[in-house]
Amino acid sequence: MKKILLIGNNGQVGQELQSTLAPIGDLTGVARDQLDLTQPDNIRQVIQDTHPEIIVNAAAYTAVDKAESETELAYTVNETAPKILAQECQKLGATLIHISTDYVFDGTRGIPLTEEDKTNPIGAYGASKLAGEQAIQDNCQNYIILRTAWVYGTYGKGNFVKTMLRLGADREQLRVVADQIGTPTWAKDIADTITQLIQLEQKVAPGIYHFTNSGVASWYDFAKAIFEEATAIGFPLKIKEVVPITTPEYPTPAKRPAYSVLSNQKLRALLGHYPPHWRDSLKQMLFQLYSKNS
Repeated sequence: MKKILLIGNNGQVGQELQSTLAPIGDLTGVARDQLDLTQPDNIRQVIQDTHPEIIVNAAAYTAVDKAESETELAYTVNETAPKILAQECQKLGATLIHISTDYVFDGTRGIPLTEEDKTNPIGAYGASKLAGEQAIQDNCQNYIILRTAWVYGTYGKGNFVKTMLRLGADREQLRVVADQIGTPTWAKDIADTITQLIQLEQKVAPGIYHFTNSGVASWYDFAKAIFEEATAIGFPLKIKEVVPITTPEYPTPAKRPAYSVLSNQKLRALLGHYPPHWRDSLKQMLFQLYSKNS
């Protein structure tokens, strides 16, 4: 069994990875209190102590709006830390698996984006994540960068699904942006995919891969689906109406890509199957959440 170091094992993707990776490797999972991505010496020490053959980095600075004012911190976690991980992997001959984002694109093309498409982030968060991708490519030969989008999960504190459920339990009407298009993606599906890539390791060429669930949606479509599925399951909701609004009607510190659907073709060819449709995964996640809370 290969020695795997999982960084960020207490996040929404990290907690899923903790479950999916444990059966396939000698797994060490670390959270922020054991490995602080703002402390280079701490990162190096943990890697030297564990001597992994595979590092999975499920940790990141993901506060999109805060990144506009905390840019230095965003770059420390999203660029400097991955650079150190890449350097340490190179020394050990280890493989680095790193999660990135659709926010490396500007969202102006209007067609599903491939791994070869030109990047052009429009905010500090996306720019810091792109810098991290570049740092990995410059410092490590064996790497997989997995770009994903619109991530939500059963675990972790804040995500769109949990926010909608909280607001929908208190309010009869919500206004949700309808002109940003992407693909909601369940953390468990990301974890399953990373686990499959590790099991296929010899057949996976180093590089960038896109993974999201199948299908497309606006935030408005996503919110409507959350309330429909949650009501059917039995969540106590007051919500009666979701009103579609435009991006300018909901101003935020950071700009978001208008269209950031990622093409899954490269990964689908490798794995031999399509990812689950986002609505099917949403339904499963809500069932899990309902069972967990009841």
